[in-house]
Amino acid sequence: MLHFDPDYQPYTSKRMPVFGHKGMVATSQTLAAQAGLGILKKGGNAVDAAIAAAACLTVVEPTFNGIGGDAFALIWMDGKLHGLNGSGPAPQSISIEALKKRGFDKMPLFGVEPITVPGAPAAWGECSRRFGRLPLKDVLQPAIGYAEDGFPVSPVTARFWKISYDKFKKNLDHDLAKPWFDTFTVNGHPPEAGEMWSSPGHAETLRAIAETDGEAFYRGELAKTICDFIEKHHGFLRPEDLADYHPEWVDPVSVNYRGYDVWEIPPNAQGIVALMALNILKGYEFTEKESIDTYHKQIEAIKLAFADGKKYIAEQKHMKHTVQSLLSESYAEERRKLINDKALDPVHGQPPKGGTVYLATADGEGNMVSFIQSNYMRFGSGVVIPGTGIALQNRGCNFSLDPRHDNCLAPGKKPYNTIIPGFLTKDGTPIGPFGVMGGFMQPQGHLQMIMNTIDFNLHPQAALDAPRWQWMEGKTVKIESTFPHHIAQALAAKGHNIQYALEPNTFGKGQIIWRNPETGVLTGGSESRTDGNVAAW
Repeated sequence: MLHFDPDYQPYTSKRMPVFGHKGMVATSQTLAAQAGLGILKKGGNAVDAAIAAAACLTVVEPTFNGIGGDAFALIWMDGKLHGLNGSGPAPQSISIEALKKRGFDKMPLFGVEPITVPGAPAAWGECSRRFGRLPLKDVLQPAIGYAEDGFPVSPVTARFWKISYDKFKKNLDHDLAKPWFDTFTVNGHPPEAGEMWSSPGHAETLRAIAETDGEAFYRGELAKTICDFIEKHHGFLRPEDLADYHPEWVDPVSVNYRGYDVWEIPPNAQGIVALMALNILKGYEFTEKESIDTYHKQIEAIKLAFADGKKYIAEQKHMKHTVQSLLSESYAEERRKLINDKALDPVHGQPPKGGTVYLATADGEGNMVSFIQSNYMRFGSGVVIPGTGIALQNRGCNFSLDPRHDNCLAPGKKPYNTIIPGFLTKDGTPIGPFGVMGGFMQPQGHLQMIMNTIDFNLHPQAALDAPRWQWMEGKTVKIESTFPHHIAQALAAKGHNIQYALEPNTFGKGQIIWRNPETGVLTGGSESRTDGNVAAW
């Protein structure tokens, strides 16, 4: 089991880990965490709690996720880790040629073109049917209540709401953007911290999903409403795209890092980037966290892993190299040899042939869930279906329009997906779920949290509060204002282009729950960079 000093707090935050025994829910928004805990207290299990919190987050934190997004889950149940890929494919009517005829030389970020089939509602239904204990209509009730009755917007959410408001004012044409502004403003302005906001249409959509185990979103009047609006605005999503969609149960992938198995969802998710980097780093010994050498090697390893990830990750059946080859010990050794005392410009290798919300839940029976869902880039495409509260994702923007690329756009193909839940086990025993939301920061956050936990024995809250770095591109690395200045200077001397981040909250938002296998005691941490907390029982 993990060993840490619960009194050890080397950073400025004074927050301590939270302990519980009968259940725990860690999310980025207090109301969602309480909703999940309430479901546990009503007799639900960790899966029910995860679905309740996830649905609630679409209401109370719509800046980072929504009904029209994707979801992934790692579920420990019945002595086994199960993986669910709830990401959706491109519409069948889209193509590289169609985009180029519209004048695009790369995938646009906003509008109808990058919209892919949303997977989150189907993921909720699938998890509930296979592992849930309570009816979905009971599990979604807290979310329905907040959407119908309203809630006071939390501070970090309000800040990002305003950023998205300004972005869509600038980047979307008025006719297409109007439903977003009708839905997500209060008297024409983005809600401020503490201001009440409600979405009756969102409540009705959640109610339809709850009463049909998710079916209403994909088949029937609601599905027709979605597709009619998209077609009216010359988008590609059609009723058959929704009707044909089903989430996919997958085998999680892992690497062993210092005796612990670190688990991720396989591609099309980017979790193997974190695993490739950890595979490189386990060839070194790290005895001190606040060390120039530690940070330098971490940054170099993630650069090499991302160079491979951005070249090779796609939907698995379209990848030229297997996951096994990318995670092989021999390939990790090859990549490790490239790291020296100076910052490098990363390039992909040749393997041997072969905006988001994250939440974690645990119940008193030993079941645990690592769950993540997103609309991407905060509110996603900016396209909202009038009267429904459905903001549609823009995952398709990650496709390449180069037909030679593994991740090139094609009808019915799933794009490279940034959202990744994580899970930790040791010798076949579950330790618990962990995750960091935030686009391409996510594998970097996973790496930093795992090393903070395993190499440096930090408890969950300290592992989350530690100052973070984020590799951007080339030799550029952004750091938080709390990052040690003398180490930043030393990294710059090694050739890294070190930049202090001007925008707050760009380093991801994470949650952790660890379970003591001997006592069943749960220890949780929640991101101090956001509005969340750990609700424990």
